[in-house]
Amino acid sequence: MKILITGAAGFIGTNFLKYAVPRYKDIFFYCYDKLTYAGRLSNLVPLLVNDNIKFTKGDLTDCDLLTAIFSKENFDAVINFAAETHVDKSLICCDQFIKTNILGTQILLQISNDFNIKKFLQISTDEVYGPVDYPHRLNEAACLKPSNPYAISKASADLICLSYFRSYNLPVVITRSCNNYGPYQFIEKQIPLMIYRAMNNKYLPVYGNGSNIRERIHVEDNIRAILVLLEKGKAGEIYNVSTGIGISNIDLVRILLKRLNKPESLIRFVKDRINHDKRYAMNSNKIKKEFNWKPEIDLEEGIDTTIEWYMNNYEWIKGCFTEEFNLFIETNYGELF
Repeated sequence: MKILITGAAGFIGTNFLKYAVPRYKDIFFYCYDKLTYAGRLSNLVPLLVNDNIKFTKGDLTDCDLLTAIFSKENFDAVINFAAETHVDKSLICCDQFIKTNILGTQILLQISNDFNIKKFLQISTDEVYGPVDYPHRLNEAACLKPSNPYAISKASADLICLSYFRSYNLPVVITRSCNNYGPYQFIEKQIPLMIYRAMNNKYLPVYGNGSNIRERIHVEDNIRAILVLLEKGKAGEIYNVSTGIGISNIDLVRILLKRLNKPESLIRFVKDRINHDKRYAMNSNKIKKEFNWKPEIDLEEGIDTTIEWYMNNYEWIKGCFTEEFNLFIETNYGELF
């Protein structure tokens, strides 16, 4: 079996490959990534000594390059991790989100259809559903009500995926997960940002009053779900992947500070994000009942191992601060980082 992995050098793509490459020697993983600021080839270097993995740098919208790769490699499946993902960035400059998340996905779908791919797995997000009032949880049939440019771009990509299934019978499967965390997550995201700042005794910025609620899933639990759906997911279906346990941003920050033995006086409440969704909440009974999947890493265990990884990989954190990323945060966030 030969699989194209787009967004291979990003957070979830990296963790997927580190989990799957040593375990599935009968699968060849062809990795494709543009290597923008959040994609690091160094993440994959230790894996590239294996015979069942290869890397090519490329843009998701480069139709000619992708077509040439598909022509040569004869892929069985595609997993599309590639995406611009940072909500804050999408609120400032959404053009790249439209290009990568919508146009890039459409190009990848068209080429996959042209070459008769046997399964196309689209990695999506709970944010496509928009905010959910307590105590409701949304299943896969819920209406999409995305609130920010990032979520809108991912919802659009989902709908384009479904259109390729309905119009061309391309065997598309969509997985929508809650907030992932774990090793290799780029420093702009909440958990690594808070760990980095707490380690350096800098203030921890919390939007508004910190009451916004998210479900957090360890990236390894999500990867196990992705592998199940790669093998067994039904064409044209959507599967929610979540823990079913919500936690407010402020409570999460307090857990991180406690684990790092840092004072809560480091917390600083800052101006809230524009149109900040109050709560996301999904029902994941479908994947649990159909495939016996369930999350195995509880939040406290996952936080402990995540903190340990960042503390042991401080050079990796320093590598996040590239010229491109530094310019962006200086222009848009000032002293936040």
